Amino acid sequence: MLRRFNLYSELLKLEHTIFALPFALASIIILMREIPPVKRIIFIVLALVMARLTGMAFNRLLDREFDAQNPRTRLWPHASGFVKTWEIKIILSITSLLFIISCAFINKLALLLSPFVIGLLFIYPLAKRFTYYPHFILGIVYFLIPVAVDIALNERIGLMAVLLGLGMAFWVAGFDILYSLQDYEFDLKMGLKSIPVRFGIKRAITLARVLHLLTLLSLLLLGVFYYPASAIYFIGLLVMAGFLWYEHTLISERDLSKLNKAFFTVNGIISILFFLLVLLDRLLRSDLFIK
Repeated sequence: MLRRFNLYSELLKLEHTIFALPFALASIIILMREIPPVKRIIFIVLALVMARLTGMAFNRLLDREFDAQNPRTRLWPHASGFVKTWEIKIILSITSLLFIISCAFINKLALLLSPFVIGLLFIYPLAKRFTYYPHFILGIVYFLIPVAVDIALNERIGLMAVLLGLGMAFWVAGFDILYSLQDYEFDLKMGLKSIPVRFGIKRAITLARVLHLLTLLSLLLLGVFYYPASAIYFIGLLVMAGFLWYEHTLISERDLSKLNKAFFTVNGIISILFFLLVLLDRLLRSDLFIK
């Protein structure tokens, strides 16, 4: 059983939850008007985790044939046959059902919108078959995280949630472009689409940098006009900018050898850092957590 769990964990890349979950928790802190019931927070987090696992399961199921031919992915559990198609379908059924149930326990609006989210999660792995811009579809998925949190907490979609969503969307689309660089040759060979395939590696890297600048701009606007944040928040943004700059120094058109370090390590740090600075900012400038 432990071996199967490890295979499923590797299949769904459970460790990648570190990218989305801290941002989601930061969204809760920013958007809440008062401390929500623990039960609601649990269902919000459960819904976000299940949505991410559903998206990964769709990805593995729909990309299995390509992954089996890709030298980078052919040893992955689903591509090598260690995890069967029927197992992925069962996982997909469980995670999507748990996602819908979690939304139902949050509120009626969250439940009504849950099929739309599942539809987007299904479209993303298919997108590289018909558009050069699948990275922006993934960005839309992450844009919905703070929007969903606002719906769950306040039953509305406010401007703060939109700015947070834009920050997440630009950030994720940018590093997804960088991640796709490692499959550039394979995608060209198989006729799969991506921004690097359409515009080349150099321009793709430039676009990723622009998107990450827009990430910082969105979060800056949030802190200045709508949060409003303390100096801690803006100091944290400067530190985040430093990490993003460092991420891009690791990658160049002629050297992609440090891509995994840039993708996994640096982006994981950025996500956790944003959550910690938002939490510290709220603790220092408000008695909300003391009441």
